[in-house]
Amino acid sequence: MNLVVSGYRSRLEVWPPVGKKKFETLSYLPDLTDVELAKEVDYLLRNKWIPCVEFELEHGFVYREHGSTPGYYDGRYWTMWKLPLFGCTDSAQVLKEVQECKTEYPNAFIRIIGFDNNRQVQCISFIAYKPPSFTGA
Repeated sequence: MNLVVSGYRSRLEVWPPVGKKKFETLSYLPDLTDVELAKEVDYLLRNKWIPCVEFELEHGFVYREHGSTPGYYDGRYWTMWKLPLFGCTDSAQVLKEVQECKTEYPNAFIRIIGFDNNRQVQCISFIAYKPPSFTGA
């Protein structure tokens, strides 16, 4: 299917639903570089959200554990790496924690999340590291 958008011909494509794991925000993009991760953390900090690093040793994605369809809690809770980084002002601090977690658990999925402590909600979550053994299936 071709569409003309703003004078340019565009081709709409459908993301293949089989063989592609969905993770968090930005999961449809290639893995983020350290520079791109730092920019995302800077965005999180500019919004006054509190960064936190979490890791998961078995599943880095929502999965079916208690029934035929994923319930709200299936695959959502990961292990927190240390404490949230209250008062963090520099993305390098967060990336240092990601690196320490990666060193300690090289076969884990690692994500960075941002909490808004005023609204008491998680505002962003994205994968910072996938283990080398992950095939993407």
